Amino acid sequence: MISLFKRTNGKLECLLCPHYCKLAHGKSGICGVRKNTGEKIVLMTYNILSGYSLDPVEKKPLYHFFPGYNVLSIGSFGCNMKCDFCQNYHISQKIPESLIPEINISKIIKDALFVENNIGIAFTYNEPVIWFEYMRDVAETAKKEGLYTIMVSNGFVNSEPLGEITEFIDAFNIDLKAFNNNFYRKLTGAELEPVKNSLKQIVRSGKHLEITTLVIPGQNDDEKEMELQSEWIAGELGKDIPFHLSRYFPTYKRDTPPTDEESLKKLFDIASKNLDYVYMGNSHSDIGQNTWCSSCGTEVTIRSGYKTRLINLDEDGKCACCGNLIYKYFTSS
Repeated sequence: MISLFKRTNGKLECLLCPHYCKLAHGKSGICGVRKNTGEKIVLMTYNILSGYSLDPVEKKPLYHFFPGYNVLSIGSFGCNMKCDFCQNYHISQKIPESLIPEINISKIIKDALFVENNIGIAFTYNEPVIWFEYMRDVAETAKKEGLYTIMVSNGFVNSEPLGEITEFIDAFNIDLKAFNNNFYRKLTGAELEPVKNSLKQIVRSGKHLEITTLVIPGQNDDEKEMELQSEWIAGELGKDIPFHLSRYFPTYKRDTPPTDEESLKKLFDIASKNLDYVYMGNSHSDIGQNTWCSSCGTEVTIRSGYKTRLINLDEDGKCACCGNLIYKYFTSS
């Protein structure tokens, strides 16, 4: 296993994410969960869960990874970003008032194997990157049992740890929160470039990737920026990468009014010019929910909420009309 810290001028420097927190004895990093004990940096949330639920895989959101199936979702608390609009601030920005009584790894694996219609385990709710050691131990055990693994993340992680993560995670949904660095600096306390590098590294690893952008009025809803963002995704990652535009609602420290449905639709149309599969989330619109074959235009998936109906697909996830591969990860049974 790679080293996640080094000694620097009498302190321990965390190597997990691009913050490179330099910690004195007894101090924790920006994430709040990784602490210098004097000899090493330890994860204080190992085996500590705040969320444990069976979710539709579409809720992650992953629309092209075993559509119509469920995934056992687990999370803890803490985050290496400080987004003032965080939708899960009650677990990302503070210690939750209530935590789930200790559940060992063997129980998680047993539950994942026996709950209905389940394909594996998702690390989600708060930021999984900072949960590295626990996520690795759960994921490696799960994969030995034939389960798939998912990570829902902000993508703010260094290249070397991400290289190890791609060895035990099968599918990623990464938040590309905006396509300008001022947004990242002012609203998240992080930087854009490391996230872009993470996205490219995941694609090079061959693992499944989908991207989400939460659209906040006046912050990341510029139409020219969306044009540049979708062009970058198509050119650097692939035009077949599923892209989710999610409607924002005021929460935590931000009271900006919700995203206008019409504005979301305009961004959807812009992104759709460059990308094959663009979706809209947290929206009342029927637009941006279903999937059409990128080759012949045949409708292949109908979604209503988290209910998914697969049509016009063969048993390998290909379009029944033209043979174009829609879902690499797919089972019709």
